[in-house]
Amino acid sequence: MAYPPKKPSQTSSSRPPRQRDTDGALLQKPWKGAAGKNTEAKPAHARPDSGRRPDRTEQSTNVRAAKVAVSAKAVSPAQLKQQGQHESRVLGENACRVCFNERPDAVIKMYLHADYAPRFADVMKYLAVNKRAYHIVDNAELEKVSGSQHHGGVIFVVKKREAMSVASYLTLHRKKTKDCLLALDGVGNPHNLGAIARSCAHFGVSGIILTAPEALQSGAAARTAEGGLEFVEALQTDHLPLALKLCKEAGYTLITTSSHAGVSLYNSQLPKKVVVVFGEEMQGVSKAVANSAEIALQIPGTGKVESLNVSVAASLILGEWYRQQQ
Repeated sequence: MAYPPKKPSQTSSSRPPRQRDTDGALLQKPWKGAAGKNTEAKPAHARPDSGRRPDRTEQSTNVRAAKVAVSAKAVSPAQLKQQGQHESRVLGENACRVCFNERPDAVIKMYLHADYAPRFADVMKYLAVNKRAYHIVDNAELEKVSGSQHHGGVIFVVKKREAMSVASYLTLHRKKTKDCLLALDGVGNPHNLGAIARSCAHFGVSGIILTAPEALQSGAAARTAEGGLEFVEALQTDHLPLALKLCKEAGYTLITTSSHAGVSLYNSQLPKKVVVVFGEEMQGVSKAVANSAEIALQIPGTGKVESLNVSVAASLILGEWYRQQQ
């Protein structure tokens, strides 16, 4: 009996060419390994075993094993809550890019819109190699993850940075002869905090003293700071007047602002080591804090408005301090 001829085995020369993009480069798939092979492990019951189909008993065993594996990986609500306490979100393209450049190990996962994927190809590759997740999603999902319409197209879930105590900072930098710190008395608006952090990074301010340092790690603050938060230490204190007293003992001069009193910012010689204290816009700094200050500054203007936004005032004073130190 005649048998049909066997088909010749496919050689490398007879295989169809691998798909290429318009520039001729091989298309990359971040979910695959460096050699182009899918690194995702297959479950035991899906692997071939000499062509024999598993019987009903084996199928039942495999199903039970799969259920056990899933339950073993399940995370309880309490664990999720605990994880959330150690995580924060960074929003926006610039903030996420600086965060990745400065501390890539802190990035836990990423969500991004498809329009931003080409500019974050290196981040996707890094996350894939390190077995961390990234998700290309639409704007609705980005709003859900960030809790804001102003997500900037890219969201990082990152490990929270630990705040440093004021006493620890002063001990660590006790030999500094030139330093500028900010102290915030009741300032909590995330957009103001982000704008202040951006100015701090620009003018070389080392740290921000505040009683609620976690406010600096909100998504809105990070997006507004445009990456500036990566270069400024959050200095925690439970009692601001006591923290300022420690700063004075360490050789810092305390400065406050006043729209009605004080000397002109541009007629003042600012010390090399200063702590500039800002209060919330409606009430200003508390009386206890104001009494501890050694210099009160006024920012000259037309007087047509009561005062400047706290982030604008901070930028002007920090810029003048920076100019005088050059």
